[in-house]
Amino acid sequence: MKRVIIDCDPGNGVVGANVDDGLALALAIGSPGISLEMITIVAGNTPSQTGFNVAKALLARLELDVPVYKGADRALAEPPQPWREALDNRVWHTQLAHFWQNVRPPRAYQAPDEEAADAMGRLICANPGKITLVAIGPLTNVALALERYPQMAEAVQEIAIMGGVFALDDFIKDTNFGLDPEAARRVLTCGACITLVPMDVTTRTMLTHVDLQRITAPDTPLARFIGETLRPWLDYSMQTRRLPGCWIHDALVVAWLIDQRVATATDYYVDVELRPGMTRGKSWRYRLPLRVDTAVGELTGGLAHVLQTVDNARLLVMLEQALAG
Repeated sequence: MKRVIIDCDPGNGVVGANVDDGLALALAIGSPGISLEMITIVAGNTPSQTGFNVAKALLARLELDVPVYKGADRALAEPPQPWREALDNRVWHTQLAHFWQNVRPPRAYQAPDEEAADAMGRLICANPGKITLVAIGPLTNVALALERYPQMAEAVQEIAIMGGVFALDDFIKDTNFGLDPEAARRVLTCGACITLVPMDVTTRTMLTHVDLQRITAPDTPLARFIGETLRPWLDYSMQTRRLPGCWIHDALVVAWLIDQRVATATDYYVDVELRPGMTRGKSWRYRLPLRVDTAVGELTGGLAHVLQTVDNARLLVMLEQALAG
């Protein structure tokens, strides 16, 4: 049994928001090899309060008692306004909000007083070598936790991250690293055991309407939640990205923890660009440690186990099994 904290920015039921975080949560909840011990929320795909409401709504529908903590409302340094404009309003600019017309939004919940960074740092440090941290949003909460609990880098069993893009046409940076580059660098170079799942591999995943119908066929609360909230995003993705379905980025991170036959991986040293300009937030990978003096300081890559290929059919089977309970 793998004990897991999931740090995420879910958007299930929110007009225009990606739903892969919710799918990752569902996979963790429905998999007997995962003990989901805590959910922490960061601003990213959705504002942190919105993500908190989504996670609480999911747990309420499943009648599960998993602690949820709201975390950072903004990045360590990156201005939030341009990102929030794009993430929150693109669906209205494209006039595709009607895809969500039959989806019930999550209701508002009161967040606990303790911050996500403190909650995750406290749990990890109290259980050295026992907790895996799954970070599938911007890394702000994780960076703050490492700052407040320096021993966390050694105490955490593994940090499994969805983030970065290296050699993918049409993408200079991804949202998770681009929204908070300073946090991404701080986590990647903290010295913890890190698995990185970049967009280069997650864009090789695919979920179609036929797949969705099959994996949500069981009449379980988990399957109903995913079927209801994922369908509009799938339609939106097909319309805006011209794909046959949608990518399921974050689900691959949890799937790798359960069964490493779902992907292949290679070790790299990884870093993130911090200099101002279009490439700020862009990720880089190297076979050897990078130590280059620049006008803005020293860039130092951190070692990570980077996923490279994915068995999409196996991933879908894992999701189907999880949603069946």
